[in-house]
Amino acid sequence: MLTVEELRVLPKVALHDHLDGGLRPQTVIEHCAENGHDLPTTDPEELRRWFFEAADSGSLVRYLEGFAHTCAAMQTRDQLVRVAREFVLDQAADGVVYAEARWAPEQHLEQGLSLTQAVEAVRDGLAWGMADAEAAGQAIVATQLVTAMRHVEQPTTEIAQLALQYRDDSVVGFDIAGAEYGFRPSRFRDSFELLRRNNAHITIHAGEADGPESMWEAIQLCGAQRIGHGVRIVEDIEDLHGPRPRLGRLAAFVRDQQIPLEVCPTSNTQTGIAATVAEHPVGRLAELGFNVTIHCDNRLMSGTTLSQEFAKLSEAFGWGLAEVERATVAAMRAAFLHHDEREALVDGLIRPAYRAARHGKTA
Repeated sequence: MLTVEELRVLPKVALHDHLDGGLRPQTVIEHCAENGHDLPTTDPEELRRWFFEAADSGSLVRYLEGFAHTCAAMQTRDQLVRVAREFVLDQAADGVVYAEARWAPEQHLEQGLSLTQAVEAVRDGLAWGMADAEAAGQAIVATQLVTAMRHVEQPTTEIAQLALQYRDDSVVGFDIAGAEYGFRPSRFRDSFELLRRNNAHITIHAGEADGPESMWEAIQLCGAQRIGHGVRIVEDIEDLHGPRPRLGRLAAFVRDQQIPLEVCPTSNTQTGIAATVAEHPVGRLAELGFNVTIHCDNRLMSGTTLSQEFAKLSEAFGWGLAEVERATVAAMRAAFLHHDEREALVDGLIRPAYRAARHGKTA
């Protein structure tokens, strides 16, 4: 079984990590004090526990309250710069070599920032964090994914246009996030059509709070290149745990096309996909050949890191270095970077590190 300490020194890739779900508690406390926003506690460790317990409570109201607090701490340029910088440093400290910070600019305008000012603040914070990490010997590439909130009454193309405006300036793609059930991806078809006409990258939350139909829309109507979560694809597989599972048309398409699934095991246990990581379908999906990648979703709310996620999978499913490397390479090749940049990280950093680790440990 692989330990967190063994995994932390290995290169990893974070594709599904929400910027407002991974703040440092001390940062939340200081920024909320600046903004006059009340918190449940101003003790950093107590606040860390509060965020986890709220997310783990089974209450959607309490779960969403956590994001109300973190978003309240991200309302000025300086605050966004600091949060983005710390995002990079925390990822680098966990051995992450490539990270996409996923966030919704429209939620950070309460103190007068424009959408472009918000994106530029995160851009500058990411750049600062990368420079500091490199100076500390922890090189990392960090980009941003802008998201539109899917539950708005009248969807517009504004955030998609923002993604295009900054596509060569740290923004690598577009997503829709928020309540999935009742707010299907097709509501944003105008945005997705605009992005597809302009050869932009798209990932869509689907197959978590809603079933395979949501994934079908994301892929076939909206052109998703990756699926955020996607684990309810198992509902299109008969006899999942039997000797000869039978894949439905959608499940077969997702597997055959190797559409990357951004799976977040701990977060999924909090939202009811499975009671425990050991009961999570990720292990079986990987066995069946789906393109599984592993992520944290919200590091603060789930009380986790990417090293911890892989350690849990090692304990639950016996994953060794080979499985962790496979998921990491899959994530790197699914990243919204140019092909040559992805392959340079795979061949020049990721594979050599795992090869060296295998010499010192039998997976």
